[in-house]
Amino acid sequence: MAATIKDVAEFAGVGIGTVSRVINEEKSVKPATREKVKSAMTTLQFSPNKMAAKLRKNETRIIALLVPVINHPFFAKFAYYVEDEADKFGYSTILVSSQQRVQKETDIIDRIHRREVDGAVFVTHFSHGEEELKDCPIVSIDRHFGDDMPFVTSDNYSATCRAVEYLLEKGCKNIGYIGSKPVVFSEVMERERAYRDTMDKHNLPVKAVNEIILHGEEQNVARDFLDKYPDIDGAFASGYSLAQSLYGELLRRGKRIPEDVQIVSYDGAFSQWNDRGMTCVEQPVEEMAREVVRILIKKIKGENVEVRTELKTTFVKGATTK
Repeated sequence: MAATIKDVAEFAGVGIGTVSRVINEEKSVKPATREKVKSAMTTLQFSPNKMAAKLRKNETRIIALLVPVINHPFFAKFAYYVEDEADKFGYSTILVSSQQRVQKETDIIDRIHRREVDGAVFVTHFSHGEEELKDCPIVSIDRHFGDDMPFVTSDNYSATCRAVEYLLEKGCKNIGYIGSKPVVFSEVMERERAYRDTMDKHNLPVKAVNEIILHGEEQNVARDFLDKYPDIDGAFASGYSLAQSLYGELLRRGKRIPEDVQIVSYDGAFSQWNDRGMTCVEQPVEEMAREVVRILIKKIKGENVEVRTELKTTFVKGATTK
């Protein structure tokens, strides 16, 4: 017969309540008593029902991570570090790929309300009402959900300004912008604004295509972009997938990189994917992932957090610029 919590209490010479507090990892138990209870649990081969204990404490120690797709280098790397950081706090992570399925995000929000999930990290293309998100511990990457919903982002505006200035320093005169516009308000929109402001500053023509697209449609956007602006000698891409698609389309049209066209991408410093040595603005993916988890844990515990957290990027010079 399996040992019970009562057996453990008798063996350790403590009360059942003390054993329960040890199981629930409450700090009120003295270290010596805690060790005595744990030793008794080991000797009696007692396995507490940790999920039941967590439910009694009104928590699951589970968070959800929602990303558009999981086969994108940024999201794959981001998910790895979110899971790793959550594990340090004793949380398990549910990974959800939500592109084209807003219901998946709604389901996670419902699960938070039902206390089946403690909170979530959102990287989303969809909008949600304030009433729907009320009292939900959620932290996002780039996206704005409301005045008091925290988010983590990078220095999108200043980093893009620096990148466009770099193309100008390298001799580019006809610089284009190829982007993917989110449906909901996002810090990502700052990239196009920075490009336009920099071009205006130098009295140069704006040549921009910024479409609302799904992941997987980048090739069509790159083709349309070059049809519209065939004379570009430089390009800033708002994301790595668009930069890769643009690179391939330029080669198909007989263009040499970087001799004829120079490219800078936002993101792209993913060593195992970036076989072209893309010049890029590198987001601190690991730092962003770990920070978003730390903020979420604080929010779950009811602590005050900053609404906006901005992290610095790094400019990486590669083979796509001179």
